[in-house]
Amino acid sequence: MLIVSDIRENKTEFTAGLVKRGISDAEALLDEVLALDEKRKSTQAQLDELLAESNKISKSIGLLMKEGKQDEANEAKAKTSELKAKTKELGQVLEETKQLLDDKLYQIPNIPNEEVPAGNSEDDNEVLFTVDHLPEVGEDALPHWELIKNYDIIDFDLGVKITGAGFPVYKGKGARLQRALVNLFLDEASKAGYDEVQPPVVVNEASGRGTGQLPDKEGQMYQITDSDLYLIPTAEVPITNLYRDVIIDEKDLPIKNVGFTPCFRREAGSWGAHVRGLNRLHQFDKVEIVQVQHPDKSFDTLIEMRDHVEGLLKKLELPYRILKLCAGDLGFTSNITYDFEVYSAAQKRWLEVSSVSNFKAYQANRLKLRYRDAENNKHLLHTLNGSALALPRIIAAILENGQTPEGIKIPTALHQYAGFETIS
Repeated sequence: MLIVSDIRENKTEFTAGLVKRGISDAEALLDEVLALDEKRKSTQAQLDELLAESNKISKSIGLLMKEGKQDEANEAKAKTSELKAKTKELGQVLEETKQLLDDKLYQIPNIPNEEVPAGNSEDDNEVLFTVDHLPEVGEDALPHWELIKNYDIIDFDLGVKITGAGFPVYKGKGARLQRALVNLFLDEASKAGYDEVQPPVVVNEASGRGTGQLPDKEGQMYQITDSDLYLIPTAEVPITNLYRDVIIDEKDLPIKNVGFTPCFRREAGSWGAHVRGLNRLHQFDKVEIVQVQHPDKSFDTLIEMRDHVEGLLKKLELPYRILKLCAGDLGFTSNITYDFEVYSAAQKRWLEVSSVSNFKAYQANRLKLRYRDAENNKHLLHTLNGSALALPRIIAAILENGQTPEGIKIPTALHQYAGFETIS
């Protein structure tokens, strides 16, 4: 959530940022926010004035009674009753105005960083790096949804029987490959200084609002009936919310956490070959890295996290590319995002496997996440997160790129974790 004082001081910059995101009525939207904030402040001032007057009159009543000035005391009592009615009315107006202001602020996305390229869709994303050579697997190469049937390692039909479409069952070497990837990713994160946590996979509404999934992604999240609880779309939500309403000593920064969780996304309205098999699921596993960092250091941290994800893809020997997302493709809460895609040789297309983002103070303001400096002053922190990595499309690429007449060769880095070198 944006901060009203920042909007007021830098309205031109904020307007330009929102226009860059494709919000055509940006100036009118910000004017509405500022008008609501002015109403909030003026209502608060009127309320404070009435309360002060009421307190002053209330204190005088006892003195008037002692002095035998009954008529004046009765007039004062009548006046306090009148003021109480006015303060109650103003109090209601104040709360309604605060709610309207918060609702409006929750609907405004983060302002893109100046480095974020302009653009309206994924076609405008900037390619920063692409591997020199893409694998060739021959004209007879099979897509992963055929390979998993042939080797009986993932069963979509069983998932449909148990739950529905988009909930696969991993079997045998498919399950072991999944576990091997998770262990590799967690071990590499541990080596990089991340503390592992195992958070809940169900969060309340306050947590969803804290990291910006609510109200923006409400339609994509699974809500538990008759409650304010949601299945998580990413481990970013519970891990970052560990620090909601927390004040951290500056000397304890940065905070680095990694967590492995299942993730749940409705992904409504998805059909076609581009979402077939493991390309898009309603439930999938992911290892997530999260950092809480000092504002002066968050962009160096972003590059550090980007390098960490790149290192994982190199270990997996997968062809990849790195994109800087344009403003129109940027996530609601992000200030700047790098996407990683791996090449799927049989499908002959790139598959997104990670996003690494800096949210600056956008989430921290929602979370009331601050740090205390050496002078005991409190400031908002910056939050960052990255997929390190999401498993389904990684598995799809491993299966397709590693297929041979003798079986599917898995990356060397996974041998010790999986206990096998080939799926046959």
